[in-house]
Formats: sequence, C-alpha cells, structure tokens
Amino acid sequence: MALRRRDLFGLGSAAGALGLLVDLAWPGAKRTAAKYSDAAPLPMLDIDCTSDSSAGATAYARKFAPPGYLAAGSRDALHTPPPWSPHNTDARQFDLSVIETTLEVADGQTVTAWAYGGTVPGPLVRATVGDRVKVILGNHTNCAHSVHFHGAHDVSQDGLGRVAKGESHIYEFEAGPVGLHPYHCHVPPYARHVGKGMHGAMIVDPLEPRPAAHEFVLSFFGFDVDGDGRNDIYTWNGMAGYYERFPLKVPAGELVRIYLINMAEPDPVVSFHLHAQTFDVYRSGTSGSPHEHTDIVSLGPAERAILEFRLPRRGRYMFHPHQSHMAERGAMGWIVAI
Repeated sequence: MALRRRDLFGLGSAAGALGLLVDLAWPGAKRTAAKYSDAAPLPMLDIDCTSDSSAGATAYARKFAPPGYLAAGSRDALHTPPPWSPHNTDARQFDLSVIETTLEVADGQTVTAWAYGGTVPGPLVRATVGDRVKVILGNHTNCAHSVHFHGAHDVSQDGLGRVAKGESHIYEFEAGPVGLHPYHCHVPPYARHVGKGMHGAMIVDPLEPRPAAHEFVLSFFGFDVDGDGRNDIYTWNGMAGYYERFPLKVPAGELVRIYLINMAEPDPVVSFHLHAQTFDVYRSGTSGSPHEHTDIVSLGPAERAILEFRLPRRGRYMFHPHQSHMAERGAMGWIVAI
C-alpha cells in the first residue's frame, strides 16, 4: 500500500517524539553514541606501489617487528605449556606476584606494564581437574591488584578483594572445569589493569590426557602505546611480530594443539585464521567433541578455544586475525611444518 504525503509527516512526528523520549529516559545515550561515532579510526598503512618497495617494507618491519636483540626461543616459556600430569592430592603452587616494569613490545615501542610473574602474559598455570591450586599474589607495585580466575570455584576465592601495595594474598581453589580459562586482575578500572598486561592462561586437563600433540598457547593482546584509549600494536604472547620472525615449528603430519585466548581490550572481537589448512574447534575446551571444523574462529574479550589440526606437508602456514588493522600491526605469524 502506498504511503500518502500526510502519512510521511505523521511518521516523522512519531520518530521525533520517540527520540525525545529516549533523550529524557537516557540522557547520556546521545553523548555515548557521539563519543564512539566521533572516534577516528586507526590510519591506513601506506601502500608502496613503486618498483623498489624495500624501503617501505623495512619501515613497516621496524615499527611492528620485535626488537632486533631477541633470539629464537626467547618466548618459549610463554607459549609452551607444562606437560600434562596426573591428578595429585598435593596442592599445585603458582607465584603470580605482580611487578611494574617497562616492556619493549615492538622495535623501539615501549609501554609501562603491571606483570604477573614479571611477564606479559603471566605465567602459564596448568592443573588436572580436581587438583588443589594454590596461587600466591605478592603486590610489588604502587596500586592495589587481585587475581580473578575464570572457571568454577568457591566464591570466596573469586579475586574481587584488593591486595594493597606491599601486601600478599593466597588464593586456593579446586581446578575445574576441564578447559582453558583466563585469569586477570579485577580491580577497577578493570580496562586499565588488564590493558597494562595483567592477564594469563590456565589449562585444566581431564583425568585422562588428551591425545599426544605438539602444544602451544597463543594469547592475543593489544597495547595502547600513545595513551589515546585505542590499541596501536597487536601481539601474540605480548610481542609484536615475534612469530613472523621466529615461527612455531612442528613435524609435518603430526597433531598440533593450540590453546587460543583473546585478552585484548577494548576491541570487541578478534579472529584467528590459519592459511592452507582447517582445524577442529573446541569452544573453551570444556567438551571432548569439537564444535565445528573451519579455518577461522572469532573470539570476544576473554573468550577462548582449543584448536587441533595437522599440517599434511612441509611448508610455511601463516596465521593472523582477519581484522586487517590488527594483522598489519604486529599480529601475523607462521607455523612451519618440517
């Protein structure tokens, strides 16, 4: 049915009245919308179409590459989880004491960080379901902090209390459920504490181990270098471009297991795409059966997944987010099948 001219005026009046009601009910709504709509997007990287593009490529590499002094193996402790071990009645103890430190997260790009165990991300925590976990938090910074673990545990151990400067606290809980769970500071302002590096990963294994595999942890994170509230550099395990220079290496044809976690704030989503191969996705790792088989998976903040795959032939398999500004600012890497 065609609308008459006077009907259009009526619709316009109704829309105006609705807008007025929104302003009265939620006076901050327009200001919030304007805040996000006015935020300038990250600038596009320059395209060098000249016959000699080596200068542009070198400039790109310097800005989003790891510092030149790093060597292969320097991040092994952050991406190689401890091996599976059977259920033990003795408590498994982890020291997540926090310090303030300066990190060079890309070549010449530094940030001030609060770091569990002195690293970003923090130390890998691994236990078997039902194990008693004991976490020690000593606070060696000037601000109050805490450790909040995802998963299921006694609410009294949830990490919402503050540990003041110079003090320490012990958290004790039973590991569970089976899966991959992040941990992070939960002291307000939450985004500031997490954004300064206060996060890590806990693997909770089943009583019967998963099939033998080459295992790696990849924790995605962004750094706001210039303090404008937006991330400028994106990293896997706290270092831009590291896995582009120093690829993960696995034997061709053997099972690979990636513990994938997204701790980037404030970006709403990140994806992980593997070139030339597909993988099984175990969402949060809580199920023994894969949820899907694909070549790309998306994760919101603090979401995680366990990926399993085999690389059938020797070669270099790239991985990266499919958010282009993230991939181009430090988050491209390789897995090499040898």
